[in-house]
Amino acid sequence: MIPDSFIQDLLHRIDIVELIDGFVPLKKTGANFAACCPFHSEKSPSFTVSPSKQFYHCFGCGAHGSAIGFLMEYSGAGFVDAIKELAARCGLQLPDDQGQAARHGPQPRALAETMAQAAKFYCEQLKRSETAITYLKERGVSGEVARRFGIGYAPDGWQSLAAAVTDYSAPELQLAGLVIKNEQGRLYDRFRERVMFPIVNQKGEVIAFGGRVLGGGEPKYLNSPETPLFEKGRELFGLPQARAAIRDRDTVMVVEGYMDVVALAEHGIGNAVATLGTATTATQVQKLLRQAGRVVFCFDGDDAGRKAAWRALENSLEVLPEQKSIGFVLLPQGEDPDSVVRARGGDAFQRLIDEATPLSDFLLRELARPCDLGSAEGRARLVADARPLLGRMQSPLLRLQLVKRLAEASAFSQTEIERLCGLRPIARPAPARAPRRAPSLLRPLLRLLLQKPELAPRLPLELLPANSIEARAICLLCRTIAAAGAAGLRYPALLERLRGSEDESILHEAAAELMQQPFAEDEVDAEFAGAVSQLLDGQQKRAFALLQDKVQKCGVGGLSSQEKQQYLQALSARGRSRQAS
Repeated sequence: MIPDSFIQDLLHRIDIVELIDGFVPLKKTGANFAACCPFHSEKSPSFTVSPSKQFYHCFGCGAHGSAIGFLMEYSGAGFVDAIKELAARCGLQLPDDQGQAARHGPQPRALAETMAQAAKFYCEQLKRSETAITYLKERGVSGEVARRFGIGYAPDGWQSLAAAVTDYSAPELQLAGLVIKNEQGRLYDRFRERVMFPIVNQKGEVIAFGGRVLGGGEPKYLNSPETPLFEKGRELFGLPQARAAIRDRDTVMVVEGYMDVVALAEHGIGNAVATLGTATTATQVQKLLRQAGRVVFCFDGDDAGRKAAWRALENSLEVLPEQKSIGFVLLPQGEDPDSVVRARGGDAFQRLIDEATPLSDFLLRELARPCDLGSAEGRARLVADARPLLGRMQSPLLRLQLVKRLAEASAFSQTEIERLCGLRPIARPAPARAPRRAPSLLRPLLRLLLQKPELAPRLPLELLPANSIEARAICLLCRTIAAAGAAGLRYPALLERLRGSEDESILHEAAAELMQQPFAEDEVDAEFAGAVSQLLDGQQKRAFALLQDKVQKCGVGGLSSQEKQQYLQALSARGRSRQAS
């Protein structure tokens, strides 16, 4: 478990503006910075970053968080991985969890350094290999693009990599998938006589390689095995290099091969990425949908390409939000993106992407291919094949559209389709009841505590009204601040401590309001004192109302001596107040 104190120190050292600007270019807007939101499609910037409070908030989709939260949302990293990345950025050593990491062999940092050494070695070897250089030139790869993707060459030798490392027998080399030990205990290079394509993560670190054989050897492409650094189903080749182009076009293209990505980049199409020898996973689709409003899968038109496209469709259904879209392009038989773009040029290829078949059309078209829609049996099969796919869809609006079209194609009614597929009819939701609103005083008070947490010990919590969501959030906030002790907490650290709490959304809303309407620093204390005074006045009014209700029911004689005294004092105070007014 990572200590709260470490997280607090980490967030204190990280500048969220600098961090986010490295992924999403920010522009200064008053006291804050703004950009088009990376988490949903929009034309006007509503994504705002506060340098003073060190958090971000999108006024369009509600995305909100600290530097840790941004990395988790943007790159799909887990909580611990996000902290590790931020710690590495500012040179902090992650606390050792009772020596556990040390007992489990080489650490990710050591593996990353080993991969970096290998990548440098392969790049140097490319300069010395006329065969590899000739191959790349024949494929139309320029030196500039080769350098952009870090393309290298693994020479033909059993232990060529030994020249790049100090200890060829070090366990990091085997764990990183660079070196293999045979049954006789002999070590040898995994990659030999291959053009090398480094696979880079979000941090710009080399985590794996794909090697294309020169000559007629097999396999044609050899990929790194999964390692502590590399999980095939989570990574994509070329994503770091493509990020700027993806943002400009709001579209990301998924192709099958490394050379497809490189060839497209040569022709000015820089928003392409490639899967890593496996079917496109839901995790990969989700990662891409965070980058752009539209994802287009462009595969070969043979059986393998069609199967790959269908698998991508299946894994997209559960993660496709309503405000984003997915398209498909199947190239002519025997063609791939590399051959098409070289033969027709970048503009012609871009038109293919612009005219990609939408997911809904592709789904229905592929479902209908083996069905004879002129027969009852064929129409029944169409509905039966569609059933598991409709059940996986998370977008109710898209599902409704597909149900309507399926009904037209099958001669069933929409209601029958929903019943046969086990779908709940998508009814118009009833208008939500307006939530109970606490006194308007509480929301400003919540903002005051977020702006200046050290005010929390001065707030008499007993003055807060019962049965109020804001009051509950204020109590949680004050307890969290108190638990931090003398060190105190700023908002980003508070945000991380309150992650997952039932009042997290209210705190987000209050912080967003604070971003737009901060209190003047020299007025915070006076505003707080005024709020406490109003709370006290409110408590007195509630107490008087209870006493008055008791008097109406039981008479003054029904009051205790203490209650009589409080009642008379309240009546006297109210009388003076009327006279003054």
